[in-house]
Amino acid sequence: MTEASLKKIDGGICASKGFKASGTYCGIKKPANDDPTIKHKNDICMYVSDVVCNAAAVYTQNKVKGAPILVTKANLEKSGNKAIAVMANSKNANTCNADGVEKANRMCELVANELNIPQEQVVVASTGVIGQVLPIEPIEKAVPVLVKELDYGKNEDAATAIMTTDTVKKEYAVEFKIGDAVCHIGGMAKGSGMIHPNMATTLNFITTDCAISAELLQKALSEIVKVTYNCLSIDGDTSTNDMVCLMANGLAGNNEITKENEDFEIFKTALYEVMASLTRMLAKDGEGASKLLECICTGAPDKDTAITIAKSVVCSSLFKAAMFGEDANWGRVLCAIGYADADFDINKVDVDLRSEKGTVAVCRNGAGVEFSEEKAATVLSSDEIYIDINLNQGNENATAWGCDLTYDYVKINGDYRT
Repeated sequence: MTEASLKKIDGGICASKGFKASGTYCGIKKPANDDPTIKHKNDICMYVSDVVCNAAAVYTQNKVKGAPILVTKANLEKSGNKAIAVMANSKNANTCNADGVEKANRMCELVANELNIPQEQVVVASTGVIGQVLPIEPIEKAVPVLVKELDYGKNEDAATAIMTTDTVKKEYAVEFKIGDAVCHIGGMAKGSGMIHPNMATTLNFITTDCAISAELLQKALSEIVKVTYNCLSIDGDTSTNDMVCLMANGLAGNNEITKENEDFEIFKTALYEVMASLTRMLAKDGEGASKLLECICTGAPDKDTAITIAKSVVCSSLFKAAMFGEDANWGRVLCAIGYADADFDINKVDVDLRSEKGTVAVCRNGAGVEFSEEKAATVLSSDEIYIDINLNQGNENATAWGCDLTYDYVKINGDYRT
């Protein structure tokens, strides 16, 4: 499948046929100003398929898991990986609470009763402050409103409802063909801080109208997560509530994908485009960030080595700080490459720093080369910086995404809870 075969479209999670969404403000966290004339940001959302979907999910590997993760996982196991509806809230993670599972189950029950569907076919997710009791009363009042306002064009209402410290909503969708059927994959994501590769990094919701078995849906998701969301780091902290949920309702009308054939590869290519694009958006909107960092490692002996090295660089606090200061301190790149848990010959490694304003070679064969500091400063003045690493030891490659480390990151997290 070529890039030309993919068409970027609008619509986010509603780009796929048969998915409708809604979002509203319910008051999970009381605003500083209770003026009734002020319109508050959405803090809860829902999206629903017209028909039952095959569902796949990947969850955080943090040992502390939010109650919604536990409940969603149990629901999908009980339903045989079937789902119809998803509800998510922001401002409160419903994590480390004695009544957390009870509240998460109650959220599923509310949705199921209002939509007249089995409770185990509801996915629930929460994001926000950890360790504060989730008030259920605002959610009880919000569910009928969310159901009433469901619409095929309200993807933005949902995308804004899951934002916490995010400064922009994050949506992406593509159109592609399988056989004669026109298929779609659309997604939305939230995340700005507490993001580190250990799947899943943030809350991510993806829909498709492509017909594909639950088994292959899960396989595709797990494979693409490895080279997208798991290659993203903002601050080295793996959230307790990370989740990616992928639902397929089959309404595009293609022959169901049940084998790892050409159709499956086409589906994975489209899924990668959506997930990689959302990953890049998450990196660029990192808390306090002023620059997107994209590290491309090529010439690796195997895929895991390429991933490990690229991630090591974008995770380096010292390198991230240097990029904020627009300082071409390439030694920090080599340092991060050097402590990566991988087997390679450092004496063959080349490094370039690149942006829309040019490229500067800083390292060849593991050693520094002369370069113009003035040109380097110009290259690093861009808001998107690319770190090109060539190991010169194979044909595999990988990309990792991150952001610079700024003063504002500390300001945001110094009083996040209060």
